[in-house]
Amino acid sequence: MAADAPSLPGAVLFACNFNRVRSPMAEALLKRLVGDRVYVDSCGLKHPVARSADDDEPSEIDPFVEAVMAELGCDLSGHRAKTFDELEDSSFDLVVSLTPESQHRAVEMARGRAADIEYWPIFDPTLAEGSREARLEVYRSVRDALAARIAERFSE
Repeated sequence: MAADAPSLPGAVLFACNFNRVRSPMAEALLKRLVGDRVYVDSCGLKHPVARSADDDEPSEIDPFVEAVMAELGCDLSGHRAKTFDELEDSSFDLVVSLTPESQHRAVEMARGRAADIEYWPIFDPTLAEGSREARLEVYRSVRDALAARIAERFSE
């Protein structure tokens, strides 16, 4: 790497509320950009809840997220949502919070450590209404906004 090139952090965590929409999208997008040169993980504040009384288990990944990420060749079907407390390691160089609620928890986690904390206000696409295609467009917009922000922040 050239002496004047920015260095990548060694470990990055993306955090949101349930770890099933924005943070797994960001995790996959950064992994796609930097490969295994950076350890990348994601988490949420709490586990997703079941969508209905008929559901035994909550969905680990939002189906619209799975669809729009598959358009880029990112398979998120194996994603398992986890909380801050379930992280295997909490030694991150950078924690990126994607919701105001996760920002507070990220600051608490990083207290006394040399981690940088950033807040990226990213729209919650689960708030979108309308047809399936209209909702997919909102999810694509969020995906693309995350991709642009990640490319800007982590380009070498």
